[in-house]
Amino acid sequence: MDSVKEWWVEERARRAIEKLEAHEFRAIYARNKEEAVAEIWKHITPTHKVGVGGSVTIRELGILEQLEAKGNTLYNHWKPGLSREDSLAIRKNQMTSDVFLSSVNAITMNGELVNIDGAGNRVNATIFGPAKVVLVAGHNKIVEDIQEAIKRIKNVAAPQNARRLNIDVPCAKLGRCVDCNSPKRICRVVVIHERKPFLTDVFIIIVGEELGY
Repeated sequence: MDSVKEWWVEERARRAIEKLEAHEFRAIYARNKEEAVAEIWKHITPTHKVGVGGSVTIRELGILEQLEAKGNTLYNHWKPGLSREDSLAIRKNQMTSDVFLSSVNAITMNGELVNIDGAGNRVNATIFGPAKVVLVAGHNKIVEDIQEAIKRIKNVAAPQNARRLNIDVPCAKLGRCVDCNSPKRICRVVVIHERKPFLTDVFIIIVGEELGY
Protein backbone atom coordinates (compact mmCIF):
# COMPACT_ATOMS: atom_id res chain seq x y z
CA MET A 1 0.00 0.00 0.00
CA ASP A 2 1.44 3.39 -0.96
CA SER A 3 1.87 6.08 1.67
CA VAL A 4 -1.08 8.20 0.51
CA LYS A 5 -3.54 5.31 0.61
CA GLU A 6 -2.12 4.18 3.95
CA TRP A 7 -2.71 7.67 5.36
CA TRP A 8 -6.31 7.68 4.05
CA VAL A 9 -7.05 4.23 5.51
CA GLU A 10 -5.57 5.12 8.91
CA GLU A 11 -7.38 8.45 9.07
CA ARG A 12 -10.72 6.85 8.24
CA ALA A 13 -10.12 4.12 10.81
CA ARG A 14 -9.12 6.70 13.44
CA ARG A 15 -12.38 8.60 13.02
CA ALA A 16 -14.42 5.39 13.21
CA ILE A 17 -12.55 4.33 16.35
CA GLU A 18 -13.24 7.68 18.02
CA LYS A 19 -16.97 7.15 17.51
CA LEU A 20 -16.81 3.52 18.66
CA GLU A 21 -15.06 4.56 21.86
CA ALA A 22 -17.64 7.29 22.41
CA HIS A 23 -20.19 4.48 22.30
CA GLU A 24 -18.36 2.55 25.05
CA PHE A 25 -16.66 0.00 22.80
CA ARG A 26 -12.93 -0.51 23.06
CA ALA A 27 -11.28 -0.23 19.66
CA ILE A 28 -7.79 -0.01 18.16
CA TYR A 29 -6.12 0.12 14.75
CA ALA A 30 -3.70 -2.56 13.53
CA ARG A 31 -1.69 -1.90 10.39
CA ASN A 32 -1.76 -5.51 9.23
CA LYS A 33 -2.85 -9.05 10.06
CA GLU A 34 0.24 -9.74 12.13
CA GLU A 35 -0.44 -6.77 14.41
CA ALA A 36 -4.08 -7.84 14.70
CA VAL A 37 -3.11 -11.36 15.77
CA ALA A 38 -0.68 -9.96 18.35
CA GLU A 39 -3.53 -7.88 19.80
CA ILE A 40 -5.86 -10.89 19.94
CA TRP A 41 -3.31 -12.87 21.93
CA LYS A 42 -3.42 -10.22 24.66
CA HIS A 43 -6.96 -11.42 25.43
CA ILE A 44 -6.43 -15.19 25.37
CA THR A 45 -4.75 -17.45 27.91
CA PRO A 46 -4.00 -21.19 27.48
CA THR A 47 -7.00 -22.11 29.64
CA HIS A 48 -9.52 -20.02 27.72
CA LYS A 49 -12.28 -21.69 25.75
CA VAL A 50 -12.51 -19.82 22.47
CA GLY A 51 -15.64 -19.58 20.32
CA VAL A 52 -15.31 -18.74 16.64
CA GLY A 53 -18.10 -17.15 14.66
CA GLY A 54 -18.73 -17.83 11.00
CA SER A 55 -16.05 -15.44 9.77
CA VAL A 56 -13.76 -15.55 6.76
CA THR A 57 -11.76 -12.70 8.30
CA ILE A 58 -10.82 -14.67 11.43
CA ARG A 59 -9.75 -17.65 9.34
CA GLU A 60 -7.62 -15.42 7.10
CA LEU A 61 -5.62 -14.37 10.18
CA GLY A 62 -4.32 -17.91 10.75
CA ILE A 63 -4.97 -17.66 14.47
CA LEU A 64 -7.16 -20.77 14.67
CA GLU A 65 -4.22 -22.99 13.79
CA GLN A 66 -2.18 -21.24 16.49
CA LEU A 67 -4.92 -21.79 19.06
CA GLU A 68 -5.14 -25.48 18.21
CA ALA A 69 -1.36 -25.82 18.44
CA LYS A 70 -1.41 -24.23 21.92
CA GLY A 71 -4.15 -26.60 23.08
CA ASN A 72 -6.98 -24.13 23.61
CA THR A 73 -10.48 -25.54 23.51
CA LEU A 74 -11.89 -24.23 20.24
CA TYR A 75 -15.59 -24.05 19.41
CA ASN A 76 -15.42 -23.98 15.61
CA HIS A 77 -18.56 -25.10 13.79
CA TRP A 78 -16.83 -24.84 10.39
CA LYS A 79 -14.69 -27.88 11.13
CA PRO A 80 -15.08 -30.43 8.30
CA GLY A 81 -17.08 -33.58 8.88
CA LEU A 82 -19.30 -32.36 11.70
CA SER A 83 -22.80 -33.75 11.98
CA ARG A 84 -25.73 -31.34 12.17
CA GLU A 85 -26.09 -32.18 15.87
CA ASP A 86 -22.40 -31.58 16.60
CA SER A 87 -22.45 -28.28 14.71
CA LEU A 88 -25.47 -27.12 16.71
CA ALA A 89 -23.82 -28.08 20.01
CA ILE A 90 -20.67 -26.16 19.08
CA ARG A 91 -22.69 -23.06 18.17
CA LYS A 92 -24.38 -23.18 21.57
CA ASN A 93 -21.01 -23.54 23.32
CA GLN A 94 -19.77 -20.43 21.51
CA MET A 95 -22.29 -18.39 23.46
CA THR A 96 -20.66 -19.24 26.79
CA SER A 97 -17.03 -19.19 25.68
CA ASP A 98 -14.36 -17.22 27.54
CA VAL A 99 -13.46 -15.36 24.35
CA PHE A 100 -15.56 -15.14 21.21
CA LEU A 101 -13.72 -14.28 17.99
CA SER A 102 -15.54 -13.00 14.96
CA SER A 103 -15.72 -10.18 12.48
CA VAL A 104 -18.40 -7.64 11.73
CA ASN A 105 -20.15 -7.13 8.41
CA ALA A 106 -19.88 -3.34 8.60
CA ILE A 107 -18.69 -0.57 10.91
CA THR A 108 -20.20 2.87 10.39
CA MET A 109 -18.37 6.16 10.68
CA ASN A 110 -20.95 6.95 13.37
CA GLY A 111 -19.60 4.14 15.59
CA GLU A 112 -22.22 1.45 14.99
CA LEU A 113 -21.73 -2.25 14.25
CA VAL A 114 -24.04 -3.83 11.67
CA ASN A 115 -24.41 -7.57 11.08
CA ILE A 116 -26.79 -9.77 9.13
CA ASP A 117 -27.01 -13.47 10.00
CA GLY A 118 -28.82 -16.55 8.84
CA ALA A 119 -28.96 -18.70 11.99
CA GLY A 120 -28.19 -15.95 14.49
CA ASN A 121 -25.55 -17.73 16.58
CA ARG A 122 -22.81 -15.30 15.54
CA VAL A 123 -24.78 -12.15 16.38
CA ASN A 124 -26.13 -13.73 19.58
CA ALA A 125 -22.61 -14.27 20.86
CA THR A 126 -21.66 -10.65 20.19
CA ILE A 127 -24.50 -9.43 22.40
CA PHE A 128 -24.59 -11.59 25.53
CA GLY A 129 -22.89 -14.71 26.87
CA PRO A 130 -19.12 -14.80 26.23
CA ALA A 131 -16.89 -13.16 28.83
CA LYS A 132 -15.15 -11.20 26.07
CA VAL A 133 -15.91 -10.53 22.41
CA VAL A 134 -13.06 -9.69 20.02
CA LEU A 135 -14.15 -8.46 16.59
CA VAL A 136 -11.66 -8.02 13.76
CA ALA A 137 -12.53 -6.09 10.59
CA GLY A 138 -10.53 -5.03 7.58
CA HIS A 139 -10.77 -1.38 6.58
CA ASN A 140 -13.01 -2.49 3.69
CA LYS A 141 -15.82 -2.96 6.24
CA ILE A 142 -15.98 0.75 7.15
CA VAL A 143 -19.02 2.55 5.71
CA GLU A 144 -20.66 5.93 6.22
CA ASP A 145 -23.94 4.96 7.90
CA ILE A 146 -26.40 2.16 8.65
CA GLN A 147 -28.12 2.44 5.28
CA GLU A 148 -24.80 2.00 3.47
CA ALA A 149 -23.90 -0.83 5.83
CA ILE A 150 -27.00 -2.86 4.97
CA LYS A 151 -26.54 -2.15 1.27
CA ARG A 152 -22.93 -3.30 1.49
CA ILE A 153 -23.80 -6.48 3.36
CA LYS A 154 -26.57 -7.50 0.98
CA ASN A 155 -24.72 -6.64 -2.22
CA VAL A 156 -21.11 -7.42 -1.34
CA ALA A 157 -20.81 -9.80 1.63
CA ALA A 158 -23.95 -11.93 1.23
CA PRO A 159 -23.54 -12.82 -2.47
CA GLN A 160 -19.92 -13.86 -1.93
CA ASN A 161 -20.71 -15.87 1.19
CA ALA A 162 -23.63 -17.60 -0.52
CA ARG A 163 -21.46 -18.49 -3.50
CA ARG A 164 -18.63 -19.68 -1.24
CA LEU A 165 -21.06 -22.01 0.53
CA ASN A 166 -22.73 -23.13 -2.73
CA ILE A 167 -26.12 -21.97 -1.49
CA ASP A 168 -28.82 -21.89 -4.15
CA VAL A 169 -30.04 -18.32 -3.77
CA PRO A 170 -30.37 -15.60 -6.45
CA CYS A 171 -27.55 -13.38 -5.14
CA ALA A 172 -25.05 -16.23 -5.50
CA LYS A 173 -25.80 -16.19 -9.24
CA LEU A 174 -26.37 -12.47 -9.84
CA GLY A 175 -23.81 -11.00 -7.44
CA ARG A 176 -26.37 -8.60 -6.00
CA CYS A 177 -29.36 -8.63 -3.68
CA VAL A 178 -32.87 -9.16 -5.06
CA ASP A 179 -34.51 -9.34 -1.60
CA CYS A 180 -35.43 -12.98 -2.20
CA ASN A 181 -37.84 -15.14 -0.24
CA SER A 182 -35.85 -18.30 -0.91
CA PRO A 183 -36.04 -21.06 1.74
CA LYS A 184 -32.22 -20.99 1.68
CA ARG A 185 -31.97 -17.21 2.13
CA ILE A 186 -29.02 -16.32 4.41
CA CYS A 187 -30.09 -12.74 5.25
CA ARG A 188 -32.55 -13.37 8.08
CA VAL A 189 -31.44 -11.48 11.20
CA VAL A 190 -30.25 -7.86 11.23
CA VAL A 191 -28.44 -6.70 14.38
CA ILE A 192 -27.22 -3.15 14.96
CA HIS A 193 -25.02 -2.37 17.95
CA GLU A 194 -25.65 1.29 18.63
CA ARG A 195 -23.74 1.06 21.91
CA LYS A 196 -21.80 -1.62 23.77
CA PRO A 197 -24.20 -4.09 25.43
CA PHE A 198 -24.29 -3.56 29.22
CA LEU A 199 -22.80 -6.90 30.27
CA THR A 200 -20.47 -7.69 27.36
CA ASP A 201 -16.86 -6.60 26.90
CA VAL A 202 -16.50 -5.84 23.17
CA PHE A 203 -13.03 -5.16 21.74
CA ILE A 204 -12.75 -4.15 18.08
CA ILE A 205 -9.64 -4.30 15.91
CA ILE A 206 -9.76 -2.41 12.62
CA VAL A 207 -7.03 -3.64 10.29
CA GLY A 208 -5.35 -1.61 7.54
CA GLU A 209 -5.79 -4.46 5.07
CA GLU A 210 -8.77 -5.80 3.16
CA LEU A 211 -10.06 -8.87 5.00
CA GLY A 212 -13.07 -11.12 4.50
CA TYR A 213 -16.08 -10.17 2.42
